[in-house]
Amino acid sequence: MNKNRLKIGELSRLGRVTVRALRHYEEIDLLRPSIIDRESGYRYYAVGQLQQLQSITTLKSLGYSLEEIRNLWEDDSHFPSIESLEEKIRACEAELEVLQERKRMLKAVVASRKKLHKMEKVYFESLPAITVASHRTVIPSYEDLGRLCYEVIGPEMTLLGCECPEPGYCYTIEHGGYKPQDIDIEYCEKVTAKGKDSDIIKFKDIPEVPKAACLKVFGAYGRLYQAYIDLFAWLEKEGYKIAGNPRAVYIDGIWNQEDSDKWLTIIQVPVEIY
Repeated sequence: MNKNRLKIGELSRLGRVTVRALRHYEEIDLLRPSIIDRESGYRYYAVGQLQQLQSITTLKSLGYSLEEIRNLWEDDSHFPSIESLEEKIRACEAELEVLQERKRMLKAVVASRKKLHKMEKVYFESLPAITVASHRTVIPSYEDLGRLCYEVIGPEMTLLGCECPEPGYCYTIEHGGYKPQDIDIEYCEKVTAKGKDSDIIKFKDIPEVPKAACLKVFGAYGRLYQAYIDLFAWLEKEGYKIAGNPRAVYIDGIWNQEDSDKWLTIIQVPVEIY
C-alpha cells in the first residue's frame, strides 16, 4: 500500500464496503478515485477519501439515500442539518407505525391459521352409555378445577366407596353458557355402579351419544374457553347442530404432569347434521 494512495481493494477492506459498491459510487459521481491509471485501469484513492467513505456509510445507516448524500457533498455541507435529522426521525416514527400495523395484521393471520390448523384436527366418534358420579357447583375459573377435584369430589367419592373402571373417564359440563369466570360446572366420573346419593355426589345414567365432534386441547385449563368458542364456530360453519351437553374430558393433568403445557383435555360435543 502506498502511504498516500489506496487501491480500490484496500479502500474496500478498510471501509468495510464491497468493491461493487465503490464502483457504483464512482458511477453516480458520489466517490470518484483520485487517480485512474490509463494503462492498467487501476483506481487509486487518496487516504483522506477513507473518511469520506466512512461518512457515506454513517449517513446511509441514518436513512439517507445516496442521492441525498451526494447533494450534501455538492452543497459542501457534508453533514445534514438538525432540521434534516429531525425529518428523518419523523419518517422513522411513521415507518414504525406502518410496521406495527403490519405486525398486528401478521399476528392476526397467524392466529387465524393456527385456528384453522387446530380445527383440521377435529375427529368424530360415538360415546357409549355410562354411569357417573357427578357434582355440580360454581367455580371462579377453570384453574380452580383441580382444587375442586382433590379437596371435595375425590374425598367424597372415596367415602361413598365409588369404584372407577379402567381406563378412567371423567369430564365436566359447563351449564348456562361458556364463560371464563364464575363457571357453573358439573364434574362427572365414570363408575362401575350407582351408589347412594349424598349432599355432594349424585349418581346418573348417561345415555349413548351416537356422534360427537372431538378436539384435543393441550395446556392449562384456561385455554378451554377459547377452544370451545373456536370449535362451536367451526361446527356451525360446517353445518353441524349441537345435540347435547359438550364435555371436557381430562386425559392428562396435574395428577400425572407437572408441566401444564403437557396437560391434555379432549372436548367432546354431541352433534347431528342440520
